[in-house]
Formats: sequence, structure tokens, C-alpha cells
Amino acid sequence: MRKIIGVCGIVLFIGLQSVQAQEVTVVKWKEIQDILSQSSDTTFVINFWATWCKPCVTEIPYFEEVQRNFKDKNVKVVLVSMDFAKDLTTRVIPFVNKRQLISKVWVLNEPDANSWIDKVSAEWSGAIPATLIVNNQKKKKVFFEQKLEYDRLVKELSDFL
Repeated sequence: MRKIIGVCGIVLFIGLQSVQAQEVTVVKWKEIQDILSQSSDTTFVINFWATWCKPCVTEIPYFEEVQRNFKDKNVKVVLVSMDFAKDLTTRVIPFVNKRQLISKVWVLNEPDANSWIDKVSAEWSGAIPATLIVNNQKKKKVFFEQKLEYDRLVKELSDFL
């Protein structure tokens, strides 16, 4: 049987093979703030998305490709879901498992978006998809409030490497 493990030890058995699912973590703003204030030379690609957002879902494979192709270049992708935390086991984990995502996946549990959106970017209206690329050691940061294609992601990342 294929065993799918989600957060909180929930185990589902489907099919015949054993597969370890990507862990999905519910976080507060502090975890994102920690990334934004790190002094390491890691380039973080932080994508804000939701399972119900069609343009977001369309671009997820591009972020996954970046994670695979740039992991040896000190690049880390963090997919921050804007789904409600209560939908973790019914929407987010099934989405992540079905697509076999390899990037870090967080569900941001901060109901007052006005308290943190400007901290991501003063340019951000709050619409998704939105992406922040940041490398604190290089003092570089770029923000997009739009769907991104793979080629555009690679072009933007080249300025950070």
C-alpha cells in the first residue's frame, strides 16, 4: 500500500507503494520574518499562493523546477499558502501530495494580513500570486505581484547568483 503521511500523524493508505509526503507546516509571520532577517548567503524564493487560485496553481511547477535546478546554488523555495489553516488536511496536504511537491510548504496562519503585507513589500496590494526573491547578504530583494513563468524566474535569479 502507498502510505501518505500528513501533518499531525494523519496516515492515509492508497495504492501499493510506500511514499513519504512533503511536510506542510502551519506558521506565523515570525517564520517568514526570520527568513527576511537572516544574514546568510542563501537566496530565498518565497511564493505566496493558494490552492483555490488558478494562476498560483499554474505557476507552482515553475517554482518546483527552480527548487530542483538551483538547490546546489544556495537557492531555497518556500511556498507560503494563503489557504485557511483549518483547510490544512482537507485542501493543502492533498494538493501537496497529489503534486508531490519538493519545496518547503507553509500555511501562513495570520488572519490580519494588514499587519504583515507591507513587511513583505510596500508595493504589495495583497493579491496573489506574489513572489519575493531575497538574499540579505547581497542586499538584494525583488518583488512580483503577478504570475511568473519559469524563464522569468531564472532571469531574476541570475541577478542573485
